[in-house]
Amino acid sequence: MKHPVHECRRFRRGRPTARGWSSTDERGSAAIELVLLVPALMLLLMFAVAGGRVAIAHGSVQQAAADAARAASIARTAGAAQTTAVAAARATLANQGLTCASMTVTLDTSGFSRPVGTPASVAATVSCTVELSELSLPGLPDRVVSATVTSPLDVFRGR
Repeated sequence: MKHPVHECRRFRRGRPTARGWSSTDERGSAAIELVLLVPALMLLLMFAVAGGRVAIAHGSVQQAAADAARAASIARTAGAAQTTAVAAARATLANQGLTCASMTVTLDTSGFSRPVGTPASVAATVSCTVELSELSLPGLPDRVVSATVTSPLDVFRGR
């Protein structure tokens, strides 16, 4: 006659270990791991895309501020400097493919009031609101990116 313990072991799945029997039945565990990992990886990917968009926008805004300051420094009057700076910043952002929810150009034209022969400069600050809400990340706010660049005025040019 066979021992009843041996009969039970015959129907068990798995293999014997030091602590007892281990189950090797892992059917479905890969699907569960995938279900748990995919949302986390997608969230990580979306944050990487958002960070990339902000970094690219910062470079574009920096270039727009440099172009605005350069265009303003070439102008003859403070009023013309403001007009050309805004136009240069808009053109640069359009060429870079950056669409801002709102864009402002602030120009410091106090250097135009200095007498000829005195070193002076003009500073342009460009601010752009980058929309991140279209990335489908709930709660991700829009980001304001700004840059300031100073450009010298010609010392011996009439102002």
